[in-house]
Amino acid sequence: MSQETPARRVPAESAFTDSAAFWQGTREGKLVLQYCTKTGRFQHFPRPVSLATGRRTLGWKEVSGNGTIYSHTVLRTPGLGADGRLPCPLALVDLDEGVRILANLPGADLDRLKIGARVRLVWDTLAGDARYPAFALT
Repeated sequence: MSQETPARRVPAESAFTDSAAFWQGTREGKLVLQYCTKTGRFQHFPRPVSLATGRRTLGWKEVSGNGTIYSHTVLRTPGLGADGRLPCPLALVDLDEGVRILANLPGADLDRLKIGARVRLVWDTLAGDARYPAFALT
């Protein structure tokens, strides 16, 4: 008997911070993150001001999607959005551009999951064919 994996909901866009560039990037298959135009430092999640300067000196740039696992865990408890996806590896990934992002590693080999492992961007399909960044071990 096959069991279909339920579609995951698309996270709501922030009502307080302009994140339209991030969502447009996901539709184009690009990981686009906020950065400080004065220091060049990336930040994620989007905020109304630069973490580096405290000013509204912000822009958006595409990043490589390559990174290293900083920390990880495995979700094994059923819950909202986890149906049909357990066990679900989760990781904090340090992107090569110097920003840390929390992401799923769908289908990752749990025996290879370790701090320092290299990862690359893949896309996790959500409801309505929307996409959200995820990572795969390289």
